[in-house]
Amino acid sequence: MILTLTPNPSHDRTAALGGVLERGAVIRVESVTSQAGGKGVNISRAAVSAGIPSVAVLPADPDDPFVHELLTAGIDCRPVPTTGAVRINLTISEPDGTTTKLNSPGPTVSPDVLAALTESLRVRAGSARWVVLAGSLPPGAPVGWYAELVAVLRTTGARIAVDTSDGPLRALVDGLDVAAPHLMKPNGEELASLTGDLAGGLSGDALEADPVAAARAAAVLVDRGVESVLATLGPHGAVLVNADGAWHAVPPATTVVSTVGAGDSSLFGYLLGDLRQHDPAHRLALAVAYGAAAAGLPGTTIPQPHQVRPELVTVRALDLTPGG
Repeated sequence: MILTLTPNPSHDRTAALGGVLERGAVIRVESVTSQAGGKGVNISRAAVSAGIPSVAVLPADPDDPFVHELLTAGIDCRPVPTTGAVRINLTISEPDGTTTKLNSPGPTVSPDVLAALTESLRVRAGSARWVVLAGSLPPGAPVGWYAELVAVLRTTGARIAVDTSDGPLRALVDGLDVAAPHLMKPNGEELASLTGDLAGGLSGDALEADPVAAARAAAVLVDRGVESVLATLGPHGAVLVNADGAWHAVPPATTVVSTVGAGDSSLFGYLLGDLRQHDPAHRLALAVAYGAAAAGLPGTTIPQPHQVRPELVTVRALDLTPGG
């Protein structure tokens, strides 16, 4: 079972344009889609599609239409009552796959709600193979809350994956020596910001274009206690690093429609590979296949298993020794 936390869920609305986005112009919108989302929710949605049991924990009024939408979709949703409406995130998608995201902050969460979310996760974690902490933190949550959750959840026996950014990601890394998750999933930009000089001072774009450099940067986190690092590299695929080695996977040719949700799909692909007891290279192939399939779909659409083609992904082992 995969247990997910989405502390700042969102109504994800996507406006698909017929042409290029031009600031200050009047632009025709060809279609608008809306879906109950958030990183953890997207992973639970992917799990349901693949026949994997999943429970989604999030702050929301139990009678909120957001919750009803998830339940109608077959997602076991366990809302923790809170105040304020679920936020709206708007994505503007251009024909070439370029996406512009406008994310609202979400309602302020109280200490009581944070405590209730923590307890909801703790009591269910013992029956989960993976607990996924994913997305931004809502206003009112301390920046180190994910790091605190990892320390609590490490006592349950569940494996913990974290996918976040900015301050919460930095606080998590600062606490790795105390409590490290089993899996982290940064992208190139996040990896560059975390490892700094240890990554050779390369930018996020440079890391994405250089899988060996990205893997060496990810190895810094492994050396600090993270069991595995799955670093997504945009069109260049992804690298996976653990104590036993490093691998790079190249996605199949894909016509990009929307990259929103591709990272969430990649993370689920890795978790699915782990649940199926695949070796690291096959887990990485499944992760990249899921991410590529999501990028070829509109909005935040999560791919169905029949749309995922891991056999088309090329995986190679990397030599991270100096001069390798």
